[in-house]
Amino acid sequence: MSRFSDTSFKGLKALVRVDFNVPLNDKFEITDDTRMTSSLPTIRKILADGGAVILMSHFGRPKGGPEEKYSLKHLLPHLKSLLGDNIEVKFADDCIGESAIEQAKNLKPGEVLLLENLRFYKEEEKGDKGFAEKLSKLGDLYVNDAFGTAHRAHASTAVVADYFPAGKKMFGLLMESEVNSAEKVLHKAEKPFVAIIGGAKVSDKILILENLLEKATDIIIGGGMAYTFCKAEGGKIGKSLCEEDRIDTALEIMKKAEEKGVSIHLPSDSVIADAFSATAQTSTSPSNAIPDGWMGLDIGSYACEQFINIIHKSKTILWNGPMGVFEFEKFQHGTREVAKAIAEATEKGAYSLVGGGDSVAAVNQFGYADKVSYVSTGGGALLEFFEGKTLPGIAAISE
Repeated sequence: MSRFSDTSFKGLKALVRVDFNVPLNDKFEITDDTRMTSSLPTIRKILADGGAVILMSHFGRPKGGPEEKYSLKHLLPHLKSLLGDNIEVKFADDCIGESAIEQAKNLKPGEVLLLENLRFYKEEEKGDKGFAEKLSKLGDLYVNDAFGTAHRAHASTAVVADYFPAGKKMFGLLMESEVNSAEKVLHKAEKPFVAIIGGAKVSDKILILENLLEKATDIIIGGGMAYTFCKAEGGKIGKSLCEEDRIDTALEIMKKAEEKGVSIHLPSDSVIADAFSATAQTSTSPSNAIPDGWMGLDIGSYACEQFINIIHKSKTILWNGPMGVFEFEKFQHGTREVAKAIAEATEKGAYSLVGGGDSVAAVNQFGYADKVSYVSTGGGALLEFFEGKTLPGIAAISE
């Protein structure tokens, strides 16, 4: 497999798949530019070598063809400010039409061309070969730097690679580091290895839990999904979130864990509320004895202590999913304490990987993003990687 760092891009046009699917407010201002800044090292290396960069990305979920609010032109001013005044950044109002072809052909070394939203063509998500071939004609090499979309077999993330020979298709620096960090945790984890899995639903995390039973020494379960496990053990959970149809699944996971010598840790106590609201009345309760009419919305102080001790003893840490409804200030404490404990363990030499939208938002919000080993940009992609699935975007380059 051709390595990005060993490649000279001098005089070449690199077609780079990035993930610029960033959140915008109603004034079309970017509220979090992490995905854009993450791709800068790849873009800068190509430009520094004397190459030109053609950027392609999806943006939002346009229904049927071009929509003004989903145009990538809204990102152009910010991209220019990130790259600096000395870099010329152009915009093509299409991704495969005449204007894109013409602008790509005339692109000079040191210049950047941003193509219009790939999803303005339904062929993108269908993985259409003809569409992928048209994209491929724009560049001399293909660089996939969009880990966040690596689990999609779309035209620009997987199929386009078929039109480039070996040595002319490769991962960008972001993709390389994402794959390396995920493989380090999944295949080379130093033990004890704790996986902290949170979020609302057991059904979203079944496959990752089952795969981690083969790898981890400890699994901490927090967030809404913990109450399905508490109920499966015979606990009373009031009106906490519970997937009744997943109770048998939860029991099965706990049974398998016991057989494999993996310790599953549920929160011993919870911060409970009388409504799902930022202003709800709150109390605390054992997680398996929540009164009727109340619901668990965060882990309690004993659970925090319990989880912190496990995290501090670990050598490898994977965190996917918050411990509670951390978007409400009253129910932030558990997620913040877990983030802090991961940062402390990392400082003592543990390797920590944080992935999944809410966990990433939490480490950013609480100021711990630069205190963990790696923060992944891939939500669904990282999840599928840890479920043991082959990601089309990775397979297309690796094969």
